[in-house]
Amino acid sequence: MSLPGLFSFKRLRRFGRNRRGSAVVEFALVAPLFFGLLFAIIETAMIFFAGQVLETVTQDSARTILTGQAQNGQVTGCSTPCTQAQFKAFVCNQINILFDCQNGIYVDVRSYPANQFGSVNITPPIDSSGNFLPAMQYNIGGAGNIVVVRLFYQWPLFVTGLGFNAANLNNNKRLLTATAAFKNEPF
Repeated sequence: MSLPGLFSFKRLRRFGRNRRGSAVVEFALVAPLFFGLLFAIIETAMIFFAGQVLETVTQDSARTILTGQAQNGQVTGCSTPCTQAQFKAFVCNQINILFDCQNGIYVDVRSYPANQFGSVNITPPIDSSGNFLPAMQYNIGGAGNIVVVRLFYQWPLFVTGLGFNAANLNNNKRLLTATAAFKNEPF
């Protein structure tokens, strides 16, 4: 073997025994999966947290209809009865930090005859192609009516690769939905 060939063989063996850079190489192999999993966990937690906030606001806002405050104009900023825009403004005043409320929150309030829970029809607002169908109504009903209040928000998703995609709408968005169903009190 020639001297240059022997020299390169020794260097190759020495390089193979050297462990100083192995941690960096191992980290470079594992880091994308680790950070992908970490960001997926964070995004899932944010979706869950946003859903809980939306659920709380739905319950609080629905209570104004349940007790007759929205019908009698006893809600701040409402006439008698609360209009759809006034009720949405009331909802938005409660969740102005986490959501783009004026452009993103959809409020659907439907009223049904008293004691006819079987007539309640709640259809999902997503078509078979994954498009959101914003056919919102606003009917707060009267005393004794059955009322269903639903809030919708299209939450944008950022971690959609690596096999994790929580989107149920087109354009990498998740439709968050919160619902309150009740029978109005005799106000």
